[in-house]
Amino acid sequence: MPHPTDPYEGNDLDDLPPPRPVHYAEQALLGALLLEPHRLKTIGHLEPHHFGNHAHGTLFTALLSVPAPDPKQHAKDTAWLSAVLAKARPEAPGLTASYLHTLIQSCPRPQHAAAYASMIRADHARRMLREHADRLCQIATDTTLPDSVVAVLAQADALGRYLDELAPQFTPHPGSLPRTPAPPPPPPEAGEEALDEERLLLATVTAHPNEVTTMRWLQPDDFTHPLHAGLWQCLVALTRRDTPVDPVTVLWEAQHRDLLSAGPEPSELLDLLARPVGSAECWGERILQRSVLGTAHHTGRRIEAFTEDPATTPYQLVVGSRRALADLSAIRTRWQHATSPAPESRPARTRGTVAPRASPPRTTAPPTARVSR
Repeated sequence: MPHPTDPYEGNDLDDLPPPRPVHYAEQALLGALLLEPHRLKTIGHLEPHHFGNHAHGTLFTALLSVPAPDPKQHAKDTAWLSAVLAKARPEAPGLTASYLHTLIQSCPRPQHAAAYASMIRADHARRMLREHADRLCQIATDTTLPDSVVAVLAQADALGRYLDELAPQFTPHPGSLPRTPAPPPPPPEAGEEALDEERLLLATVTAHPNEVTTMRWLQPDDFTHPLHAGLWQCLVALTRRDTPVDPVTVLWEAQHRDLLSAGPEPSELLDLLARPVGSAECWGERILQRSVLGTAHHTGRRIEAFTEDPATTPYQLVVGSRRALADLSAIRTRWQHATSPAPESRPARTRGTVAPRASPPRTTAPPTARVSR
């Protein structure tokens, strides 16, 4: 498939978007290297896949593989240029000798080759970061995975490692946070299954309020329905105050929190809270799992927004992406608390079970007791 920035591939160019600035950086770098091949040693680490244009990457591969010419001989003839073109054309048939001359003419200053290479590396980092974010969004919405939370957290780890690799490559600067507005969080996916699980959790916890204290990893924001989030807050408040918990006391607390004005009748809430089923922790884990996936998807969308803004510098991409991952790390910690097995309690050691420590043997006779007169 022709790349939209290839001027020599395809015939209908009227509908193509204009080339991005990195296209001209790639042309300038290749022109510098074709004109002065010794500049290859000055551009730092650069690989063919760093180029956004496939033909440019192929030409760079040829530049690396064809031995550099003698500078004086290179100034007299085009033999080396012909060898580079012959090496590249099997992988990029659209390349022509005239385009090589176009590249040379596109280079303002060959001595700026290192700067052009830095621009190419920065654009490659942007593209790769976008791919990581896209993959995070895809995994978070893939319902066919056997364990979607494990998969999404593994992708978050891969994204974090990539950010660690990028950070040393770009110089920090003032205003390191991106100015790109973050996309609004999507509305909670209040499907019938999610609503049923939330209702069952609230009813089961109402019947067994002692389980609230073991589920501190669940927060109101994890619920998809605002009423259910409010009722969870009622249950937490009642248990913290050591107040009796049953459907009536929860209803009374809900009234004080203005939850009844949202529309539900008191009888409806009583009916909702009076049907416990199963394990509260099981329902809570399902609710939290849905929240983890939703947070991961929103994190990916935030990073995508950063990469789509051309005004965002590479260092801002790193800082902004790390800030976005922090929200996912917070809910990841809560997920680990929810799914980790409870530590086994060790029996307390009593004094009677420990043998008294033997005192060192005496080597001298004990002092004679003084008798008072």
